[in-house]
Amino acid sequence: MEERMPRNADHQPPHTDDDRTEAKASGGRPPQTICGDLDMRIARDGTWFYHGSPIGRKELVRLFSTVLKREEDGTYWLETPVEKGRVEVEDAPFLAVEMEAEGDGRNRSLRFRTNVDDWVTLDDEHPLRVEHDPETGEPSPYIHVRKGLEARLNRAVYYELVEHGVEEDAGDGKGVHYGVWSNGTFFPMGTLTEAD
Repeated sequence: MEERMPRNADHQPPHTDDDRTEAKASGGRPPQTICGDLDMRIARDGTWFYHGSPIGRKELVRLFSTVLKREEDGTYWLETPVEKGRVEVEDAPFLAVEMEAEGDGRNRSLRFRTNVDDWVTLDDEHPLRVEHDPETGEPSPYIHVRKGLEARLNRAVYYELVEHGVEEDAGDGKGVHYGVWSNGTFFPMGTLTEAD
């Protein structure tokens, strides 16, 4: 009688020892395939493009945003447990499109909604940073969303944020700063001369 090898239920060849070793090292997951450039781009205005065409379905953009990662070298990737592909990001991957404020003074809490409907509270874990264009002085404000990913505040949201601004002597020898309080932390947006 001929001895038969059992068949895999999905008719795939059995895993090799190398596959098993790699799966153990990655917590039991299969090896991740690097797909390279996906021909996907996130424009400065928050629009996602695939092969040069805008992705019109907000639900699809939202899904992609949940698997977006940023590497230490500054590159952006869509990453699932089994695949990883590079995405071009012109500025920040997200845009803050709405702001809510609760409370007053140092007890104020500021929250921002992104273009993919995530809400982020301005606090120590989600700080604000403001870059100023060296030629024009134009501010570009950003809030940290998660794991190196940021949202740039759109112009209307930034102007609303400025309305909540106060002057503070930061004690850093650089004079008076203009900024906002949120969740007990002062976030400078510039020196008083820059804010004028």
